[in-house]
Amino acid sequence: MIFDTHAHYDDEAFDEDRDQLLSSMKDGGVGCIVNVCASAGGFDGTLKLMEAYPFVYGAVGVHPDDAEIMTQDTLDEIRRLSHMEKMVAIGEIGLDYYWHKEESEHQRQQEMFRAQMDIAREEKLPFMIHSRDAAEDTLHIVRDYMKKDMSGGIIHCFSYSKEIAAEYLKMGLYLGIGGVLTFKNAKKLKEVAAMAPLSQIVLETDCPYMSPEPHRGKRNSSLNLPYVAAALAEIKGITPEEVIAVTEENAKKLLFK
Repeated sequence: MIFDTHAHYDDEAFDEDRDQLLSSMKDGGVGCIVNVCASAGGFDGTLKLMEAYPFVYGAVGVHPDDAEIMTQDTLDEIRRLSHMEKMVAIGEIGLDYYWHKEESEHQRQQEMFRAQMDIAREEKLPFMIHSRDAAEDTLHIVRDYMKKDMSGGIIHCFSYSKEIAAEYLKMGLYLGIGGVLTFKNAKKLKEVAAMAPLSQIVLETDCPYMSPEPHRGKRNSSLNLPYVAAALAEIKGITPEEVIAVTEENAKKLLFK
């Protein structure tokens, strides 16, 4: 069964048909979904989904876009929620310099990134990393933490070079691969997918974003992951069924310890 390691079904894009869509997952070959928190104070949507659907798990954390409004109370809430039985990771956390150009913003993001990595380490949970236009700083922080007693993690929506991918792979981390792999102009990601061991790849949607071809530009869902599996299978010279089986096992090994 397909394991979607990164989704946002609490997003308003699903308000009109959320239950209908999630209720169709089993028939669509989807066995597990991790709904990932992003906004400070926006954890309730994930908690409700975890409670309502046995196959939906959670990751709790705050996206770097909200680093400026995080407080100690926010960090305390992340730690408290991390103790829930179905909360399987700290995420999504990391750095995003695309919209945030000021050095003061970068410093605040790094501070909150490290604070949440501390929670992951102390609570013995894997992490889910968001990184955009911040390759070197993200790598430096992750490398620093992987020298400590960490439970591993996923570099979500990996978009950097083969060289940076190799650094994460050497640390034993997983690369999250989604719909971008199916894009005709995704040469760099296809090169990464070719060199990365399948044993260190997990599937993800980042839905409602990042729809694969032929649904690019439309709302994404876990039901589209067969397109990603097929693209990865073609690169690896194996069957889509093998990709689904191995990536499911990878996700369970990391997240269901």
